[in-house]
Amino acid sequence: MSQSEKPYVIGLDLGGTNSVFGIVDADANVVAETSVKTQGHGESVELYVADCLQALQKIIDQVGGIGKIRAMGIGAPNGNYYTGCIEFAPNLEWARKGVVPLAKIFSDALGIPVAMTNDANAAAIGEMTYGAARGMKNFIMITLGTGVGSGIVVNGQMVYGCDGMAGELGHVIVEPNGRACGCGRKGCLETYCSATGVARTAREIISTTDRPTLLREIPLDKIESRDVSIAASKGDEVAKEIFEQTGRILGEACANFAAFNSPEAFIFFGGLTKAGDLLMEPIKRAYEESVLKIYRGKAKMLISQLDDAKAAVLGASALGWEVALERGVERGLV
Repeated sequence: MSQSEKPYVIGLDLGGTNSVFGIVDADANVVAETSVKTQGHGESVELYVADCLQALQKIIDQVGGIGKIRAMGIGAPNGNYYTGCIEFAPNLEWARKGVVPLAKIFSDALGIPVAMTNDANAAAIGEMTYGAARGMKNFIMITLGTGVGSGIVVNGQMVYGCDGMAGELGHVIVEPNGRACGCGRKGCLETYCSATGVARTAREIISTTDRPTLLREIPLDKIESRDVSIAASKGDEVAKEIFEQTGRILGEACANFAAFNSPEAFIFFGGLTKAGDLLMEPIKRAYEESVLKIYRGKAKMLISQLDDAKAAVLGASALGWEVALERGVERGLV
């Protein structure tokens, strides 16, 4: 098949901060990429989609137009594999109050079939196909971004549950009556161990103590997890303590998660993993201290081998190829 005849799919990694689109060929090469801000559209999904379509058109033109695109796959918070809807996503301003049929909206706008799953599930599919989880049949993907997501693979298959919504480990309560979460509950894992949770911990320490820290040089409402990581790398004791606390909570949570599927590995993905050993070492310590003896020393703690959003984009594109194949058999397109 010549380059001009090559078919493509679109993969969308829809995160709480950025939405990253990749046009992907059948050999898993991301041949064109673009992104838009996920937030800033108020409660209007129409405005969000309009921005997406404007950005998408440029990279679609780069590969020869929409006629070359067979399908689209989306990985999104609270994305339902069975319905193609985003359901009550607490970190998405245009989806937190209800059910948004995003797959249908994009399908109608682009004229191609569109499939959707949870964003962490998409990352897990990408990692299982192309990254650190190749060859694994049982693992848990933990995404550490604006929130905390998870994709659970058991016996080589994604766990979707009865309604497509399984795998919300970020909303397991780790601190009864703890921090308020966007989901409406209190003490969820993501309120402590996401990028926003790390920044929240920093603000709490700064506003309730007089401990010296480099973080005081930053306006309180402007502190981000990256600032905490930079301060910790410079030896800042408060910043190091924040990562120690975050890692401990996450390691203890993973020890609980191990009880239901005895995973070969936990694979961590997302911006917070850039902190490296500052985060991973306390995770490992807390896990081994807390996990049942029968599971000790078995699960690997790994950071994704795929850069940035690539795992999620490739995972989403795999869904696209799946639906393209289904339609292609019928229409002779692929």
